[in-house]
Amino acid sequence: MGQIVRFACTFLGTALFAAAASAQTLEIKLGHVGEPGSLFDVTSQEYAKRANAKLGNAAKVTTYGSSQLGGDTELLKKLKLGTVDLALPSTVMTTVAAEFGVFEMPYLVQDRGHAARIREAVIKPTLVPIAAKQGYDIIAVWENGVRHITNSKRPIKQPDDLKGIKLRVPQGVWRVRMFQAYGATPSPMALSEVFVALQTGVMDGQENPLAQIYPSRFQEVQKYLSMSGHVYTPAYLTAGRSWAKYPANVQKALKDTAIEMEPVALEIAAKLDDELLGKMKTAGITINEVDKAAFVAASKGVYEQFAKEVPGGKELVDKSLSLAKGGS
Repeated sequence: MGQIVRFACTFLGTALFAAAASAQTLEIKLGHVGEPGSLFDVTSQEYAKRANAKLGNAAKVTTYGSSQLGGDTELLKKLKLGTVDLALPSTVMTTVAAEFGVFEMPYLVQDRGHAARIREAVIKPTLVPIAAKQGYDIIAVWENGVRHITNSKRPIKQPDDLKGIKLRVPQGVWRVRMFQAYGATPSPMALSEVFVALQTGVMDGQENPLAQIYPSRFQEVQKYLSMSGHVYTPAYLTAGRSWAKYPANVQKALKDTAIEMEPVALEIAAKLDDELLGKMKTAGITINEVDKAAFVAASKGVYEQFAKEVPGGKELVDKSLSLAKGGS
């Protein structure tokens, strides 16, 4: 009889310990497409470190980069299913709601100070509620970066230099239209597929922030880096279906840390830009400036299409532009 009691006590103790351990190790999966050393990687790791310090034993944020949990489109699907808890979509948000295409307008954002003002005056009051209606809870706005063009054919100085260039772009209609307006032949493709496409000549070039270009090793299969700065893209730390199951204290820790990271992400991005431009030079890629005035002039039709096709599109553009330095 004593043995049975001891066995029962041992079994109960083990079960209680397992249950406690399970409760303490709630894993919150944060997926993104960035390679090690990319801005997505660095900001996500910093977020996880800070959030986990707040969460204690309540939960643990684990980051999965390099498209381990899928590309941007797949991550959006998994957010809706609840199989991924957090993700860092960027351009792909234009497939969720057309209004996000405002950040596809060339040369809209002047600098990171301007980006921060747009975050507070445009993204949070206008775009966040639109995403929420589609099942995506944007809990903070970080950065993807200022995008530049690389290719294996020639320096890009004027839009005409892009004629005939097979250029990889991310998912989203406006990047395609922009580069069609410049004369390129753009094709959407998952970031995880781009290196091989460039290496084999399936694509001649691509466009990305330095903090994606260098960690993805594109400089190894590209000859030219043209500092076009054609688009600034935010990144949206986004939750989905699983968010509602978290206790209030876990939600608070995750959201508070995400917002705390907003200025930090901009600081990290600026530092990475400086460091990585130096590394690109050392890698031997040919770097040139572009005639931005010529690119701005070639972009007029894209703005006109956006204003015509997207409800409230002109108002979004006008509001964003008004927040530039010297604006209202």
